[in-house]
Amino acid sequence: MAKTYNDIYIDVRNTLRRHGVEGYDLEARVITCMAAGKTNAEFLRDLAVYSSPQIEEIAAEMVRRRLAGEPVAYVTGSWEFYGLPFLVNPDVLIPRMDTEVLVDTAIEALDGRKMDARILDLCCGSGCIGIALAHELPATRVVSVDISRKALEVCRKNSEINRVSARLVCMQADAKASPPMGIGTFDLLVANPPYIAVSELMTLDSSVRDYEPLWALDGGEDGLDFYRAILKYWKCVLRPDGQLMFELGEGQDEAVKDLLLQNGLHHIETRLDTLGVRRVITAKL
Repeated sequence: MAKTYNDIYIDVRNTLRRHGVEGYDLEARVITCMAAGKTNAEFLRDLAVYSSPQIEEIAAEMVRRRLAGEPVAYVTGSWEFYGLPFLVNPDVLIPRMDTEVLVDTAIEALDGRKMDARILDLCCGSGCIGIALAHELPATRVVSVDISRKALEVCRKNSEINRVSARLVCMQADAKASPPMGIGTFDLLVANPPYIAVSELMTLDSSVRDYEPLWALDGGEDGLDFYRAILKYWKCVLRPDGQLMFELGEGQDEAVKDLLLQNGLHHIETRLDTLGVRRVITAKL
């Protein structure tokens, strides 16, 4: 018997709920929309429309992968960040809501002050930070840097999807080495670098440990390797009075503050995420 899109959604939701998936309602909607090839608005419009057996099969296969532990973002190949759509795959980390605090902080620093800023997004991954900034601040220009060529391919596609590719350049470079020649200077450097200590990697939730790229999480023995390297090699690309912003792991604020002070930065501030964790640290050159 043919099912409506709403029937499929309810089946998916109930299956996820029975298996203890915490965000079963949201994930069921995401899976059903992706299986049907519809936006959320189109899905809501067509709830009572009859679907096809093929779409039901696609949704069932997505549910199977999700219940095997694969994150829903990789199952569907997309995720939302800062209200924008992003392609994601196992070559990049899934954008987290915590990182939106970094975008908020950057916008607050630039909006009305430096509207035509040149921004460097180090360890860019999917490109979510730089693309969100380019979208929200239409006069800015962004250089998104990652060591992974595959991650940069995802970033390029996302810049096209979100219509900022005319103002965003992707560049392959190592955040733990000197910047490429000719990269220029920047008003703002933002980075969400790998910051998980090696000893903690295997304690991460299996949905992260078994599916997301561990090299994009590995911050070295104490989790601070990338902060040290960026300050050593990339501080030089900041313009006079330029600003630097890092995302932090929980409990890393004091250690990173000490590194910033040792490297001559000042006006150091931290920002809390929605759980009260000091998630972002900012400093000026």
